[in-house]
Amino acid sequence: MCLAIPAKVISIVGSNALVTIEDVEYTASLLLLDNVQPGDYIMLHAGFAIEKVDPEEAAETLRLLNEIADNSPQ
Repeated sequence: MCLAIPAKVISIVGSNALVTIEDVEYTASLLLLDNVQPGDYIMLHAGFAIEKVDPEEAAETLRLLNEIADNSPQ
């Protein structure tokens, strides 16, 4: 199963972006998307930004992922 995680774009240098997922920073390649700007939310999969999403969708997806993690057997 593959999973993409919503991330907020903080800054862009060349074809890479610094993104955050719940205050953890990652580098994302922007080679697969056009017109990404700081402040945008993207879906991050295997180090690549694969889709832009609106902030509400990103927040709801993160909430659901956290809910699943909180209810998973330890």
